[in-house]
Amino acid sequence: MSACCSTYGKVAGAHFDEKIARRDLESYRKKGVGPTARLLRDLLVDTGAVDGVLLDVGSGVGGLSFDLLERGVTRAIAVDASAAYLAAAAQEATRRDRLRAVEFTHGDFLDVGSMIPPATIVTMDRVICCYPAFEALLKEALGHAERYFAYSYPRDRWYVRSAIAGENAVRKFKRNPFRTFVHPVARMTQTIEGAGFRLAARRRSWQWSAELWVR
Repeated sequence: MSACCSTYGKVAGAHFDEKIARRDLESYRKKGVGPTARLLRDLLVDTGAVDGVLLDVGSGVGGLSFDLLERGVTRAIAVDASAAYLAAAAQEATRRDRLRAVEFTHGDFLDVGSMIPPATIVTMDRVICCYPAFEALLKEALGHAERYFAYSYPRDRWYVRSAIAGENAVRKFKRNPFRTFVHPVARMTQTIEGAGFRLAARRRSWQWSAELWVR
């Protein structure tokens, strides 16, 4: 798949369609946020890094944003390349009476980032693994983070690589151009440290790593 950000936006927007958005919203309402979003949420809460404005890049149906709004964040900016996800998030915001607290922005973050103000906290839950141009995405996100940056990514383990390779093979067979990636952790870490952040906390599952960085 092309690393062009506009191409990514079209591909991701088509992949995360109304069916997936509806499924994820129903899951959130029944079970709460997913395991990686829960790791990020708890990292932020347990370290006292929950205040100010949140920028949630790749916000999906908004679960992480809503959870952090309930725990101290004053306002959230939700950005996603999927119009269906943002529509579902707006529906949930209406149900929770949170429309005034959340600003929704549709588009690839590399395309729309220049129009979005900095935020106290920037989060990216299971976003870096969907993005081919991961270093450019990281730099854009870090440039918006005033104090905290929290993200999750697939661990670089053989079984994770095998699972993702299998998923990509199925997508290729179905002529779906969307792909997921296991990016080199050392390069991601180098990019984050180069932006002036230090690692504050990390939690892991067998497949995922969640990290909180502070400036």
